[in-house]
Amino acid sequence: MSLANGFLPMTMEEVQELGIEQLDFIYVTGDAYVDHPSFGHAIITRILCSHGYHVGIISQPDWKDDESITLLGTPRLGFLVSSGNMDSMVNHYYVSKKHRETDAYTPGGATYKRPDHATVVYSNLIRRKYKDIPIIIGGIEASLRRMAHYDYWSDSFKRSILLDSQADILSYGMGEKSIIEIADALNSGIAVRDLSFIAGTVYKTKDISGLYDYELLPSYDEMMADKLQYAKSFKIQYDNTDPFNGRTLVEPYPNGVYVVQNVPQEPLSVQEMDDVYALPYQRTYHPSYEAQGGVPAIAEIKFSLISNRGCFGGCNFCALTFHQGRTVQVRSHESIVAEAVRITQDQDFKGYIHDVGGPTANFRQPSCKKQLQAGVCRHRQCLCPKPCPNLEVDHSDYLSLLRKLRELPNVKKVFVRSGIRFDYLMLDKDDTFFRELVEHHISGQLKVAPEHICDTVLSKMGKPENAVYEAFTEKYRRLNQQIGKNQFLVPYLMSSHPGSTLREAVALAEYLRDIGYMPEQVQDFYPTPSTISTVMYYTGVDPVTMKPVYVCRNPHEKAMQRALIQYRNPKNHDLVREALTLAGREDLIGYGRKCLIRPRKPADGIMQNDPRQNRKNMHAQTVRKKDTQKQKKTKTIRNMHKQKNVTRGH
Repeated sequence: MSLANGFLPMTMEEVQELGIEQLDFIYVTGDAYVDHPSFGHAIITRILCSHGYHVGIISQPDWKDDESITLLGTPRLGFLVSSGNMDSMVNHYYVSKKHRETDAYTPGGATYKRPDHATVVYSNLIRRKYKDIPIIIGGIEASLRRMAHYDYWSDSFKRSILLDSQADILSYGMGEKSIIEIADALNSGIAVRDLSFIAGTVYKTKDISGLYDYELLPSYDEMMADKLQYAKSFKIQYDNTDPFNGRTLVEPYPNGVYVVQNVPQEPLSVQEMDDVYALPYQRTYHPSYEAQGGVPAIAEIKFSLISNRGCFGGCNFCALTFHQGRTVQVRSHESIVAEAVRITQDQDFKGYIHDVGGPTANFRQPSCKKQLQAGVCRHRQCLCPKPCPNLEVDHSDYLSLLRKLRELPNVKKVFVRSGIRFDYLMLDKDDTFFRELVEHHISGQLKVAPEHICDTVLSKMGKPENAVYEAFTEKYRRLNQQIGKNQFLVPYLMSSHPGSTLREAVALAEYLRDIGYMPEQVQDFYPTPSTISTVMYYTGVDPVTMKPVYVCRNPHEKAMQRALIQYRNPKNHDLVREALTLAGREDLIGYGRKCLIRPRKPADGIMQNDPRQNRKNMHAQTVRKKDTQKQKKTKTIRNMHKQKNVTRGH
């Protein structure tokens, strides 16, 4: 089902043009309508259409106008609601809680086109107009807030989004399988309140007597009263993100209400992944946005290829484990090459494929063979703190794919811009992929994410020891030298992550001094919903070990840690000086080779931490003082002579 222009209907006139009396589903999204498989609403709507359902899209409705939700009439089976490709609060605000100046997912980059907590607002808007129509919420905002969670922007502990939104059911994760099961069940006449059996969903109930083999989480009231109860709850949730060994989770609320999370949907097979990406996407934004300048987000993805999903990297500040899971799912070479050929036929294609990857570009298979039968390990990670002995390291499949793409007609260059997991790369005894990556797939600089250099902080981040990164940088330098290239590394760094004190922040600044690098951008730790790091930030303990963790919450200290990473910026001088003083590192203020900043001249001209300069200043002051005294003495003598002359009558 699509119009002559290839897109799904966004107006009643377009619905009628298709000869449809009533849509089966209406998808309400906080993003502009972009029919590209990088957008969740495009995948879900296309999958439903491929199964024979009629779907329309309401993009960025005016949440202040109840009638904006009636644009396409009443759906036969239900409303689907998503905030968009990002959590609406992350989309709106910097970590400082200041509003962002642009929105890449809105026509023309305009802001304020969606509300804060968009999933909740849209769902309540629908419920006011349609009392009995099923509401199914999904997308990353709903997925990461599916159970009780800490909300950084309001600094509060919130209920499951399922309760606040008044929705009937929540589809978490990527949702391709669960949405079809929901649609087929509703289409068969099953009431939405009875949809308690679908993997990858969350529902609410007052009766759990029919459940078996479930785990009862601490109640919402218990977690509100004791943050440690939330830390315990999240650890249980984190250990049950796998479809093969995960259990049903039950979270009690007041008045006898339970929020029940079924086990995740099973990972997609290669064929199922291929089928998803073979759907008839238009691969661009709706033409109605052209007059507004289009949708900025398309620029980054239009000529990029998604080859995988899921990640066993286990970074504690990343929500991917909670959303996509740890099992890597991949597309076939044939599927990816076919999409690449379509890209090369685009009139705007200049010969460059911008990316071939996913959450982690160089993951092209599960971390070990047992995962697809027994699931991922519940109580250990694949890479950290040390690589698992069962970890299978192999880049041959990814390398083969990149070679095929390089050979396509009209392709000048194939870049890899998704994150490369450098510790996984260093475990590969065969250097062929690393060498070809350096030779063919970097545009002058490779972006990697060591995040920090202090092992105490890295352990809280779920990242490898700094020695691994040091070995990687040396090998990267050596390969560039052998190939005859002069390409750079651009390390992503994070300030004020739990575990980082001013001492660790200073150590990171010293490291940057020693390698002669100052990053243009620094990511201050952002406590987004449903990550281990966010739980540390809120509770003050590591939920894995339940041991206390230092947490930087003071905005001024956060500013100091961030400024230390960019200590060369003159605007940061005062913050850096204050941080060094508080850390007891005044030795780094001065003119020595190891100093981070120079002293700033105060009003009295006497400078600190530079004895030689201070002696010069003191000598100059002494000279000025003597000159002043001499001038005063001369003036006094002159006045005396004047008085004598007056007395004598001159």
